Amino acid sequence: ADYLDNGNNKMAIQQADKLLKKHKDLHCAKVLKAIGLQRTGKQDEAYALAQEVAALEPTDDNSLQALTILYREMHRPELVTKLYEAAVKKVPNSEEYHSHLFMAYARVGEYKKMQQAGMALYKIVPKNPYYFWSVMSLIMQSISAQDENLSKTMFLPLAERMVEKMVKEDKIEAEAEVELYYMILERLEKYKEALDVVRGKLGEKLTSELQSRENKCMAMYKKLHRWPECNALARRLLLKNSDDWQFYITYFDSVFQLIDESWTPPAEEEHSLEGEVHCSIEQAVSFIEERITEESESSRPLRGPYLAKLELIRRLRHRGCNDEYKLGDPEELMFQYFKKFGDKPCCFTDLKVFVDLLPPSQYTKFIRQLLDVIPLAPAAENEVALPGDIKALQQHLCVVQLSRLLGLYHAMEKKQKLAAVRELMLRYRHGLDFGKSCLKTELQFSDYYCLLAVHLLLDLWLEAGEEAAVWQCLTLLEEGLSHSPSNAQFKLLLIRIYCRLGAFEPVSELYSSLDAKHIQHDTIGYLLTRYAGSLGHYAAASQSCNFALRFFHSNQKDTSEYIIQAYKYGAFEKIPEFIAFRNRLNSSLHFAQVRTERMLLDLLLEANISTSLEESIKSMSLSPEEDDIPWKDLRDNRDLTVLFSWDPKDRDISEEHRKLSLEEETLWLRIRSLTLRLVSGLPTLGHTIQPKNSEKTAENGVSSRIDTIRALLQQLEAAVDSGKKFLEQKIQYPVLGPPPTRMAGFFSNGSCQCQTSLFYLVSDIYELDTNGLEDSAEIQERIGNSFKSLVERLTDLFNKCKGDLIEVRDGTLKTHPNLLENLVFFVETISIALWVSSYCDSVLRPFKSNLQKKKKKKKESSVAMPPVFTHFLDYVTELQTLTSNVIDHIKGLEIILTALKLEELSLKDTLLLQEEKKFTKTVQGKVQSSYHHSVQEIGELLKKRLDTIKKLKI
Repeated sequence: ADYLDNGNNKMAIQQADKLLKKHKDLHCAKVLKAIGLQRTGKQDEAYALAQEVAALEPTDDNSLQALTILYREMHRPELVTKLYEAAVKKVPNSEEYHSHLFMAYARVGEYKKMQQAGMALYKIVPKNPYYFWSVMSLIMQSISAQDENLSKTMFLPLAERMVEKMVKEDKIEAEAEVELYYMILERLEKYKEALDVVRGKLGEKLTSELQSRENKCMAMYKKLHRWPECNALARRLLLKNSDDWQFYITYFDSVFQLIDESWTPPAEEEHSLEGEVHCSIEQAVSFIEERITEESESSRPLRGPYLAKLELIRRLRHRGCNDEYKLGDPEELMFQYFKKFGDKPCCFTDLKVFVDLLPPSQYTKFIRQLLDVIPLAPAAENEVALPGDIKALQQHLCVVQLSRLLGLYHAMEKKQKLAAVRELMLRYRHGLDFGKSCLKTELQFSDYYCLLAVHLLLDLWLEAGEEAAVWQCLTLLEEGLSHSPSNAQFKLLLIRIYCRLGAFEPVSELYSSLDAKHIQHDTIGYLLTRYAGSLGHYAAASQSCNFALRFFHSNQKDTSEYIIQAYKYGAFEKIPEFIAFRNRLNSSLHFAQVRTERMLLDLLLEANISTSLEESIKSMSLSPEEDDIPWKDLRDNRDLTVLFSWDPKDRDISEEHRKLSLEEETLWLRIRSLTLRLVSGLPTLGHTIQPKNSEKTAENGVSSRIDTIRALLQQLEAAVDSGKKFLEQKIQYPVLGPPPTRMAGFFSNGSCQCQTSLFYLVSDIYELDTNGLEDSAEIQERIGNSFKSLVERLTDLFNKCKGDLIEVRDGTLKTHPNLLENLVFFVETISIALWVSSYCDSVLRPFKSNLQKKKKKKKESSVAMPPVFTHFLDYVTELQTLTSNVIDHIKGLEIILTALKLEELSLKDTLLLQEEKKFTKTVQGKVQSSYHHSVQEIGELLKKRLDTIKKLKI
């Protein structure tokens, strides 16, 4: 066991063998040996050995524990349940084995059996937790039941009765048990009863969370539309803590609900269960004013009351009745708020919500008013007034962010914008003085200046087409990163810009330095996987897919562990959350994309190169009939606002953009997944074919296989049509919004037409195969024409890859990433063409050898060769020539890229400081090296493909 713990698996196997020589029947040694075998990649031997022991139904703790570990590593948790089922039969009174059995069922989600196991445990050892494990398993059955009716009429009422029994017998001990009762009632929509539980004696047990009882009461009042109670409770809680924002929202919601219902308090008795109720705007106004007065006397400044006043103004304006309540002018209130909290980084995000209360004509005046109160050091004529301390710097930064949000920077001319960039960078570098003592992991105080400057330059690049601006963006970001090495915003923006320029190499390193944890592989992983394969960095693409897939696959295993911990510690309300989390990840759009792209990539790199197409497909257990993507439930878990943006609403990412992006991603995924399934269908068409007219074709399943392929082909056509329709809308996402898919390039460069016609060709060749060569002149001609048009299309596609990838124009660099993307599509399309060709080859070869046998029999020198042979030979020869040409073209690109001397670029912008020039050089070097790397990898792969063409001569 020690050897296993230290990862020395070979030694562990040897030691186990020694032991087994002495004691042949030592179960535990056998299992430990099996673990060693499993870890050294001998899965089959390990499994056989484990089953040997399991068949003996061991009951000693060591063997059971060791087998559990082994099955977990094999990803076979269902075998653990069998193991403990047997153990429990032999040792029926063991609390330990029963609870292991319960947890084993929890791992595989067998809720019905969990319920029974829980009750069996409670019978042996009447402890409350076991009883409630059983109750929770009923709730889980209700959650997982497909039929909602069943869960409301059977599972939940049963759970409710089980808990009521304990309540009547006064056996409720723990807070978790009350939580569970509340959860059942809430799911049964018995809100009144749930409220009684929380307000009653049982509710006293709810102590672990702050305001747990109040929050639960509030939730029930809202469900029951009991607005007086909502209002009174919110009011009471705000008197305790006037900074709790959620209660302001409830307070306002309930006041306006009561006004709309013309509710009046009863004359005699209490207003409500929770005490006094406010039901008029006057009361609300004076309540907020009181909170502000109270705040001004408190020792710690609170933001809540001031923001609540702005929120009230906004709601009153919305109802068209603001002026009569004299709450003040929003502009003045925001100005006062800035004076009080302007030096806090949260000031900007607080005010951002309320800027639409300002009339656009006042924007400039408002910003000037804010600038006037910032204590900046006096500066000489024409110089920038700089802040003297961090407080002033924070205030100034807040104003700059607000200016961007109000669109003042967007309205500038090019010259003004460049001047603004200079000023922001000057302020950024000056601000670095305040952060000299910052640790490597801390952000510099002035980082946002640099980011804002980059945003301005991005406007110039993307809106005015200024090519020099994008290089300056990269330069400034790299400079920023050198001072603030853990600033994620710098890294994310660098990733986006490098990818837009077609340079993937620097991105891998940046992404791994972000150190994305757990769920982030799903939320921000798209930044990496969207570009990895499409820019020709195949090795890095494999790696980035692996990162993501490792997370998705381990999620299955990890979630089971979390659920088990939740049972152990009675955190019942978390269990449904864990299940929902697991489902959300399993139906993640990103997961489906990465799975599909990863398999296509593996085929591209290996199929018919290092292993045959058939073996590759078998190892991925792919089949054309199966579709494992949950199309109906696809969840878009991408975080599309991960990049900070201070753009005004009309330029920012909207709900509409999200919907369109999801639609586009799904369409593209459908095309990719159908392509993968069509390719996986090629090996199934192999030779099991009976002669024509035989009754057997349908039985041996081959004809149904071609039907599958034809059906998939129709689906592909439909998906392509939907894709084209989608692209007709010419959607432009915001700069920092979601990146568009590769679909537009796929259609415009002709890869799509090529790939579709290749699959049609498969159908024709199959027909030739079933009909034989004799009376198939028409099919042969059709195949000949297909070959010709394919060569033309592939040549066209190659022509769209020609041109310089990087060119120097007027002293600036211009990259052409689309040429790189086209090259990558070319490699993929030619690979599909070769897989289809090897299918043709497997059909034509037997025909040819039959003809040669006939020739020998008849001793004739001239049996006419059917035309399809010459067509195929010509086609293969042309493919070979074309591929050689592309390889030569790529060699040419490599030479140009190596010869490109970037130092000589006279960066016209002499405004660049010396330190900036150093970063510009680095940036351009990174892009050049990345392109060089892409071209090399594409060239290598094409050479391997060229070798496979040479084997196709029949």
